[in-house]
Amino acid sequence: MDYKKHIRVIPDFPQPGISFKDITTLLQNGELYKKAIDDLKQMVSALNIDVIAGPEARGFVVGAPLAYALGVGFAPIRKSGKLPYETIEVGYDLEYGKDRLAMHTDAIRKGQNVLIADDLLATGGTISTSVNLVRQLGGNVVGAAFLIELSALNGREKLPGIEVFSLMEYED
Repeated sequence: MDYKKHIRVIPDFPQPGISFKDITTLLQNGELYKKAIDDLKQMVSALNIDVIAGPEARGFVVGAPLAYALGVGFAPIRKSGKLPYETIEVGYDLEYGKDRLAMHTDAIRKGQNVLIADDLLATGGTISTSVNLVRQLGGNVVGAAFLIELSALNGREKLPGIEVFSLMEYED
């Protein structure tokens, strides 16, 4: 399936020089959205996954349906101050700024096998921070799955020892 035909590319968003890959055009098509989740499920099905963790917000629209398809739990990773229970937090650099991510302290149990899922792997900052959070909670990160990978930004380099799965790849 050529999923790229269903991704809207917006130049210079959110700032000049960024080529934003808009997945909403894929999500609007229920059959295509389901196929994308089913294809990701197929890619990761050999992993022994107990729970999927996904960073807000687009990690929710990839990770939650993938967790449902696999019959496993979903653990949300949110921005600082958005979770109501006890949390752990880690700060990180974005491609165009800084932020902090948080998880509930009981979101992952020690020894659980966790797949990180998100819409896009760019520089790897968000995902490496997500990995850090999962590991602080005692989880074992068994892989990371994405709809899109921006290979020129070398995000995989921030995920040593983690198997990376992506449905489509862009050079920019």
